[in-house]
Amino acid sequence: MNRNLWLLAILQGLFLTNNVTFIAINGLVGLSLAPFGWMATLPVMGYVVGSALFTGVVARTQARFGRQRGFQLGLAVAIASSLLCAYAATSRNFWLLCASTLLAGYYAANASLYRFASAELAAPAFKEKAVSLVMAGGLIGAIAGPRLAAGTREWAAAPFAGAYLSLAGVALLALVLMAFLRFPPVVARGSQQAGRTVAALLAQPAFLVAALAGALGYGVMNLLMAATPLAMQQCGLPFGDAAFVLQWHVIGMFAPGFFTGHLIQRFGPLRVMAAGAALNLVCIAIALSGVELTQFAVSLFLLGLGWNFLFTGSTTLALTAYAPEEKDRAQAVLNFILFSTLAVSSFASGVLVTTQGWRWLNLGSLLPMALIAAGLGWLALQNARPATAAGG
Repeated sequence: MNRNLWLLAILQGLFLTNNVTFIAINGLVGLSLAPFGWMATLPVMGYVVGSALFTGVVARTQARFGRQRGFQLGLAVAIASSLLCAYAATSRNFWLLCASTLLAGYYAANASLYRFASAELAAPAFKEKAVSLVMAGGLIGAIAGPRLAAGTREWAAAPFAGAYLSLAGVALLALVLMAFLRFPPVVARGSQQAGRTVAALLAQPAFLVAALAGALGYGVMNLLMAATPLAMQQCGLPFGDAAFVLQWHVIGMFAPGFFTGHLIQRFGPLRVMAAGAALNLVCIAIALSGVELTQFAVSLFLLGLGWNFLFTGSTTLALTAYAPEEKDRAQAVLNFILFSTLAVSSFASGVLVTTQGWRWLNLGSLLPMALIAAGLGWLALQNARPATAAGG
């Protein structure tokens, strides 16, 4: 771990502080402002729709100006969008809140590349551990995000307007730290246009499974996490309990980062991803067993742990499926699929939890988990085929 990786881990934590706070409060602010209850998670959806829409712009910006300037632009957008969210909450303007979170998606599309940048800052033999350890920086968000949401909700007259203002300060701190990072030099623009097309990349089994398993695993996590504050409110549990549950959920997401990279090096990404899928199934089973604080806390913690194994495994699997000159194109495709899936799950979480309830939300999560399991099994067979042929 060199200084650049430590700084990137801290920046990942500050990004997750923004992310977790948004998840914790956007649905509740949306519920208080939305014309209809089923529209409550539209601000959450706006955040991930914006992330999907901006993936191409982010890729082109980083290809032209490099990692550091591209990340700095994302942080500047984070400051502006947080201030707009605070104004929307104060003026009770639901549609401005949705537009502001849509703009905040630019920051999310930018910062989601931290995990790929970590591999570029480490020696080739260390890239799995670099990805895992930088993602472990999300523990900062696990601790700071829920506390920030709970501690600043009454700072201003409008509920949670103070939380949005505090996020502008978090992004400003990240902008200062970004100035101390040193990335590899920008590759010539002509070289960045080389390599395979998007269709050719997606035709590779490893790339396709990495993209779909990462996106669906993240989608299930987001579906349940975004709905949790609303579901707990419907069950009569206070916001403090929801903040506690989200805190342990995010700890489950990022604490394994200290050892997930080692597990991937030892057992391979497919086995680690399979373990993540199994943990998600256990999470759903516990969530279906009851709606007390204990069930929410344990199931969400396991959901975070399963997400870590699936997402870290899919990221490292994807790194094996494209060449350095293809990185901007490949990473843009991965993030577009990811954020498009998150957009659907964010909207579905609000609709399902307010119309069908927590139980059906969890039952609906079984379908994408089955698709992930099928994809992992298919790729394992694809990988075993050459060895079988050689043995014959």
